[in-house]
Amino acid sequence: MTTFKDKSFYENELDGKRVLVTGGTNGGIGESIVKRLTRAGATVITTARKTPDEMSTSDLFIQADISTPDGTTKIVTEILERFGGVDILVNNVGGSSAPTGGVLAQRDLDWQLTFETNLFAAVRLDRGLLPPMLEQGNGVIVHITSIQSRFPGENTMAYSAAKAALTNYSKGLATELAPKGIRVNTVAPGSIETKAAERLIKRMAENLGTDYDGARQNLMDSLGGIPIGRTGRPEEVAELVAFLVSDRSSYIIGTEHTIDGGIIRTT
Repeated sequence: MTTFKDKSFYENELDGKRVLVTGGTNGGIGESIVKRLTRAGATVITTARKTPDEMSTSDLFIQADISTPDGTTKIVTEILERFGGVDILVNNVGGSSAPTGGVLAQRDLDWQLTFETNLFAAVRLDRGLLPPMLEQGNGVIVHITSIQSRFPGENTMAYSAAKAALTNYSKGLATELAPKGIRVNTVAPGSIETKAAERLIKRMAENLGTDYDGARQNLMDSLGGIPIGRTGRPEEVAELVAFLVSDRSSYIIGTEHTIDGGIIRTT
């Protein structure tokens, strides 16, 4: 009998599964999720606004701006036509370009664009890709949220609010879909050292007149410190997602899983 300790089980546990991971390029959490689920045997489709050079001919990549209704419609249409649907959906895309300077510096458009990217994109993709899951009576959805939803700052107010809304929406969705065989959970990363984060830390180092390690420490201090003493790695988030989309987590439904090295100190 196969057990969870068997290495072959982990390598092949997603054989035959069709997966969509949004925002799966550019050295971020999404890319690590794509690689991890591919190693587990899944057929993993991903999306991004721009087509990376290495994916220019890949039939597992869909170029689309997920923050627009047209973009999500394109993704849903292509997946249904080419793959008949997905068994696993990981809504990973997120972020905000809202200006710094507090609430008075942020226009209606800044708030709207932030919610389009961080909430409505997930809602539209869920709605478009749920029918085949419902028809087959099983499926898994994971929404990537953020610990920012629990401590908004003046420069992350819109982003924090959008991620909090995504968490709340996910809980309601999980309750509705659990009796129909579909599991929904969320993952809330803390400070993860993606390629984008590395670029941010380099800019901070230049502005502060310090080195990379000093700027990273400054960033950790701004979060109130990270008890584990370091930032997270994208592949650590990917490992958590791999567990949540597998049958190993079959009784986990409607919960948010924080992965932040201990930043959040409340239950």
